[in-house]
Amino acid sequence: MTTEHLLDDRPRASLRALANKVPEVTAYFWIIKVLTTGMGETASDLLAKALGPVPAVALGGLALVASLVVQFAVRRYIAWVYWTAVVMVSVFGTMAADVLHVGLGVPYTLSTPFFLVALAAVFALWYAVERTLSIHGIRTRRRETFYWAAVLATFALGTAAGDLTATAGLGYLGSAVLFGAAICVPALAHRAGALKAVPAFWTAYVITRPLGASLADWMGLGHSRGGLGLGLGPVTLAWTAAIVCFVGYLAVSRRDSSAAA
Repeated sequence: MTTEHLLDDRPRASLRALANKVPEVTAYFWIIKVLTTGMGETASDLLAKALGPVPAVALGGLALVASLVVQFAVRRYIAWVYWTAVVMVSVFGTMAADVLHVGLGVPYTLSTPFFLVALAAVFALWYAVERTLSIHGIRTRRRETFYWAAVLATFALGTAAGDLTATAGLGYLGSAVLFGAAICVPALAHRAGALKAVPAFWTAYVITRPLGASLADWMGLGHSRGGLGLGLGPVTLAWTAAIVCFVGYLAVSRRDSSAAA
């Protein structure tokens, strides 16, 4: 799923006429999306250990609000503004799922379906109001609000689902393999004509979260927990550097901007 045709059935000319606030769906989109999920997972855990859960959640919430204020304020898609907001959603979404489990003692078997219902509710309300879930129609404040609510719900759902499989016996590497295979399913189903563009996109979008988080956890956590033991700090820095490089390239080349297409 690397072209805008996978997200909307309208003619290409009409899609490109829109002043969208989100990037074109290219291979770079999926690479950066996976990177942000992994970086958000390890950064969240790192902040919680360094500052404590409550200050970490407060800091993450403030950073999320600030990044979304900037995202809503700009009048067009700007790579670094958009992806900064995604990173902050990733960090805070991880914290939201972890607070339910660690802070309130809610098991992943309950939090995962809870976030699934929350995401379904966002999609249902979005479609009822706008009659579309396509990301090629994010050109009003209301649609942008629905979009970011859905993004936040997907991150929380993906975090809970990834932790559920990891703690259910698969481990972090096993979970990464599982979700790596799972993310191919909507793409293949869409190519075969069995799944429409919009649900294929959002299904893959949800799966990127546990995929990236499982990979990052596997790299950063200790051997006793089934990881490589590279450390949360080094993994967070490495994945952040990769994000900066990719986003910097897109900011210059504008290869993910419909205006440049």
